[in-house]
Amino acid sequence: MSPTSTRESGGRRFLLAARGVALLLLTLLVVVAGVHASWDTARHVMIPDRQQSGRLTLESCDDDACTGYFEPDREDGTAAREAVRMAQPIGRTEGETVPVVLRPDTDDAVRIGLPGVLYSWLPLTGALLLAAIVIAGGLRLYRVGWIVAGSGMTLLLATFLAW
Repeated sequence: MSPTSTRESGGRRFLLAARGVALLLLTLLVVVAGVHASWDTARHVMIPDRQQSGRLTLESCDDDACTGYFEPDREDGTAAREAVRMAQPIGRTEGETVPVVLRPDTDDAVRIGLPGVLYSWLPLTGALLLAAIVIAGGLRLYRVGWIVAGSGMTLLLATFLAW
């Protein structure tokens, strides 16, 4: 074996290792970004004790959001509000009552309970689906890619069935 073929072989191994590290970092970046994007809503839904919780009776809905009357659950000085807004990811109808929690210092409501938790983690679900492509296609870890994709699809399906 000549010294040049050994150098070429070592250079090729280095490039493959660098590619693997770069794809691993990309996968971690996508998943961390999904967690970061999800946490803004999930923290209000998963820890509602510190928030104002109650029921939102929907009065008018359009393609983006519904507005309605908020009635608090507790008698801790929280006042009812006339115009509370809730993002509408899936069709809602006027007159429907939804359990919600208010974001601090706003009139924006977020649904609570299992549907709210699943919906709040949708950005992470999308990140898992993207990461599965990188894992299976770039890193050639097919089984791990299928497991991550299956987890993402399961969360996505559960979100829309629970909502």
